[in-house]
Amino acid sequence: MNAYQGKTAVITGGSTGMGFATAKLFADGGSRVFITGRSQPRLDAALTQLGNDATAIRGDVASLSDLDALAAQVPGPIDALFVNAGIARTAPFASVTEEQFDEQFAVNVKGAYFTVQKLAPLLRSGAGVVLTTSTANVMGLPETSVYSAGKAALRSMARTLAAELLPRGVRVNAISPGPIDTEILEAGMSGEEAAQFKAARAAANPMKRLGTPEEIARAVAFLAFDATFTTGVELVVDGGDTQL
Repeated sequence: MNAYQGKTAVITGGSTGMGFATAKLFADGGSRVFITGRSQPRLDAALTQLGNDATAIRGDVASLSDLDALAAQVPGPIDALFVNAGIARTAPFASVTEEQFDEQFAVNVKGAYFTVQKLAPLLRSGAGVVLTTSTANVMGLPETSVYSAGKAALRSMARTLAAELLPRGVRVNAISPGPIDTEILEAGMSGEEAAQFKAARAAANPMKRLGTPEEIARAVAFLAFDATFTTGVELVVDGGDTQL
């Protein structure tokens, strides 16, 4: 299958989870793929599965100098930009600290915004940008006040950046995952807490399961490459969680 032959894709947070699944789908389809992440060992592990047309660039999206370095290392033009890097931290509203707030907004909001700004000059006319939001931005889940607010900011950003980049022929959309079985929860919770959270979300989901990173990857591919008359939207992939 060479659906993406000759294409160039950049995926932030591409070494694990939904980002890696998307990188794998694109690479298997013939695309040249650039992935970023903060962990060199995870990037190295991802490269062993992505093949010779994949490149890993270590960096933190919260650092503008790292984003400048990323833009300098990626040869344009870019056909697909998946702005996926993010962190999830849970805490009761009353106990959230300034440091916790700043960390999540620095990565999830500032990082996404400046990723698009720094790479926009490399985007080809007809390119697709996809931001990762979350169904948490409309659900009011307890103990996710900072995370949910950041994802709501990205939803707004998808609209405004879509309007600003439209004259260049660049589409900007958002993918809104519901409960997806990835490693991000384990990074912000204990193993037991993550397991309990996943079990509860699966039980409450209309499909009675969590989604897979591969299911998100296929939706990202649609927005990035195939949805040529679609911009500014948020595509919800949540097993019906917010719809039924």
